[in-house]
Amino acid sequence: MKKLISFIIRADRGFFKKPDINEGIYLTYNLIHKPAVLGILGAIIGLKGFEKHSDFPEYYKKLKNIPAGVRPVGDVKGVFQKTIITYTNTTGLATDEKGGNLIVSEQTLIKPSFELFLLLDLNNKEQEKLYNYIKEQKAEFLPYMGKNDYSIWWDKEEVSEYYSEPIHSDKPVKISTIFLKDEPVIKHVAEAIGRKALFEQKEWFCIFERLPLKYDENLHQYELATFAYTNATLNPDIKLNPIGQLYKLKDKEEIIYLY
Repeated sequence: MKKLISFIIRADRGFFKKPDINEGIYLTYNLIHKPAVLGILGAIIGLKGFEKHSDFPEYYKKLKNIPAGVRPVGDVKGVFQKTIITYTNTTGLATDEKGGNLIVSEQTLIKPSFELFLLLDLNNKEQEKLYNYIKEQKAEFLPYMGKNDYSIWWDKEEVSEYYSEPIHSDKPVKISTIFLKDEPVIKHVAEAIGRKALFEQKEWFCIFERLPLKYDENLHQYELATFAYTNATLNPDIKLNPIGQLYKLKDKEEIIYLY
């Protein structure tokens, strides 16, 4: 039996490290990505993390096929405030190229919050356990927002269940979550509501970000893809990446993208 649920995760800070590093500073993704979501889910039900460099963690092997969706929460239009935090390692276990104390600066998200949508198969024991733990607000390991300094929490009162169905819409659509795009979004926004009307709507927004989609299991590194998030209505002809699927939440008359 399949069950679509959502819950909202929050933290005071967040850090989703980008693999490309500018000299002297570590940068963060703005939006949470699916490998990080799977890490949070694995922590909730007590699955093991990375132990060997050449092997993928238990949580990734067992949970990677769960269809998931992400919606930024709060009046942020998809973009969270960020700050720079500088750490000095004085333990003597890490030094810079000159032999001095290692100083690391990190770009850090301020009060990140996301609603996570999960389509769970309750015939799978791990996914059934995840369903129960989320509803009961329980976790075996402490889940965190990308870094173990930034623990997350959620309220069981905000856990929601939905009647849903996959759709292929022939009408203009408004997608409530981030989605994988295969072509320019602005063209389909303009076609859906009219180019003149588009620029008269001052409250509309659209953001894009190259995010980890999954792990390349041969190269053992992130496979990146371009995601979009917008409050605009889209032309139904827009080509979304077929790795995901649109679902209609019958309870709320919303459309989400799960991948």
